[in-house]
Amino acid sequence: MNFKKIVVTAVLAAAIAKPSLAQEPPRPKLVVGIVLDQMRWDYLYRYADRYGKGGFKRLLSEGFTCENTTINYLPTYTAPGHSCIYTGSVPALHGIAANEWIDKRTGKEVYCTDDDAVNSVGNQSDAGKMSPRNLLATTVTDELRLATNFRAKTVGVSLKDRGSILPAGHTASGAYWFDGKDGKFITSTFYTDKLPAWVEAFNGRNCTDSLLLQDWSTLYPINTYVQSTADNNAYEGNLKGETAPVFPHKLAQFSGKDRGIIRTTPWGNTLTRLMGEAAIAGEQMGKDDITDFLAISFSSTDYIGHMYGPNAIEVEDCYLRMDKELELFLKYLDKQVGKGNYTVFLTADHGGAHNVTFLKDQRIPGQNFDSRKVGKLLNEELKKQFNADSIAVFENYQVYFNEAVITRNKLDAEAVSEAAKHIMEQVEHVAYVLDMKDKDGHVLPEQLWQMAVNGYNRKRSGDLQVILEPGHYSGYGGTGTTHGSWNPYDAHIPLVFYGWGIKKGASVQPYHMTDIAATIAALLHIQAPNASIGTPIREVLK
Repeated sequence: MNFKKIVVTAVLAAAIAKPSLAQEPPRPKLVVGIVLDQMRWDYLYRYADRYGKGGFKRLLSEGFTCENTTINYLPTYTAPGHSCIYTGSVPALHGIAANEWIDKRTGKEVYCTDDDAVNSVGNQSDAGKMSPRNLLATTVTDELRLATNFRAKTVGVSLKDRGSILPAGHTASGAYWFDGKDGKFITSTFYTDKLPAWVEAFNGRNCTDSLLLQDWSTLYPINTYVQSTADNNAYEGNLKGETAPVFPHKLAQFSGKDRGIIRTTPWGNTLTRLMGEAAIAGEQMGKDDITDFLAISFSSTDYIGHMYGPNAIEVEDCYLRMDKELELFLKYLDKQVGKGNYTVFLTADHGGAHNVTFLKDQRIPGQNFDSRKVGKLLNEELKKQFNADSIAVFENYQVYFNEAVITRNKLDAEAVSEAAKHIMEQVEHVAYVLDMKDKDGHVLPEQLWQMAVNGYNRKRSGDLQVILEPGHYSGYGGTGTTHGSWNPYDAHIPLVFYGWGIKKGASVQPYHMTDIAATIAALLHIQAPNASIGTPIREVLK
């Protein structure tokens, strides 16, 4: 055997003895999940004639938009929405049944991210006694951490605690939210015992006070806001200290004092963007070959929507300014991470209904549903039949039965449920009352039943699900608006993917909010979250 044959044989033998390691799959350097709280799908196009080229239009023209994406559970609130986006699951499985719910085991009300076992980091307030302990499932951010042996950095940023904590998941590198008392971002001991230096530095800039020195005037001449109702009308609420909902909104009086007011101004979105950029720089996200993930939720869109309603100049101006915030943020990502090196998705946790007074004036059916009044009526009628007080609680469009009262008074639980259902069915503007333990006793559109089932968590949800007629909602009186229902104005959300690994295009195929996490998991070649029921959107991926 000659020398060349000996060498070849040796190389082959070594290759057989030591299998080659599989290469890591290609991934972007950074994923950014952007949630615009209370953004209706139609806002992508309603104000489009005045969007610039670098914000919403950049995402739509260079990315992929899923035009028919809906929420597939009830109720459509902030905490379940953020949980669904990042777990790919529904309240029945991930456990975040609403923003607040009644724990059936204890009868006590629970806030979605409350945790008395932890303390604030960054100040001494109770605003930091928060964690993701009530979230029963992993998030796609958790799965990225697991897939990289915790080398990936994952950070949540939002004005709202639930908008930061729930997307960031259980294993987050950090989650930061805003405390209006001192105008700073804080966290909890669930994550760390001390704020990182970059958070301290950001808080030290006093951005909140600086931003509040600017009054809120319209970005353009007010007479050009043709997509909105007149500035002074009966549909809108008043900002604190104001006697009419009109521009300009004087904000300097709140600087250094009532800093929480920034939430209900566009400057809250500016503050969130700046904090998101500080997180990227401070954590050096996107600077190595390990994919990082920033979950950033803009909450001022929700506060402004609640205060003024979808047809207000304030909302139109908010989205014109949000477009500019997106442009600045995308330019920052281009510079800091590199265009083509990052992936973005933009979506919403829910939409928002038209103001009921506005609907009436347009001769469209709609009315405020007084949940307190209805809950009182329900208990009065139940007391007549069963001679007991406080048998039920009406919350989240659901009837919770007080099991302690039923047991103590030796009542027939099935008879109480049937009586309550009959009482609620007689209430004006109630379309359906669903007994969540009776899957065969309902005649209604299949979509509605499926949404109710997906939203029903047996330990945290009410026993009866109440569905109102379209245009009717609970909680906000005659001004502003809210959300929570199955209707398209609440459940039809924007969904746009952009950047690394994403095709250009659009689709009107039906997709669900649960598909977002599955799609990102497929893009990253990682396991889907452990309660995910979503399906990857193949049209989006290259």
